Amino acid sequence: MPTILAVDDSPSIRQMIKVVLGPAGHTVIEAGDGAEGLAKAKEGPLGLVITDLNMPVMNGLEMIRQIRGVPALAGVPILFLSTESDETYKQQAKAAGATGWITKPFKPEQLLAVVSKLTRN
Repeated sequence: MPTILAVDDSPSIRQMIKVVLGPAGHTVIEAGDGAEGLAKAKEGPLGLVITDLNMPVMNGLEMIRQIRGVPALAGVPILFLSTESDETYKQQAKAAGATGWITKPFKPEQLLAVVSKLTRN
């Protein structure tokens, strides 16, 4: 199972992601903002990045743009997990390089299904 990077400024959201994906066999590493997420993404092989949009230091859109600029990370799927559901944000996320979008609050089975599809497990 590929390692998943969960980037969100909310510790409870990161914990929920771990609680949902951990029992399914996924290893989940965490970052509290986009800058930390970018640094952790560069550290090792990832199967998926799950990120919030609105975070301090570096937001999710900027982090995605930076990740997409790293050749070794260019093909890693990126899933937005945000309270924002406006079509404008979705368009910006897609333009930045996001693979998919889930709106918070999320259903555990929905997250599992999308993660399985994106990681092909």
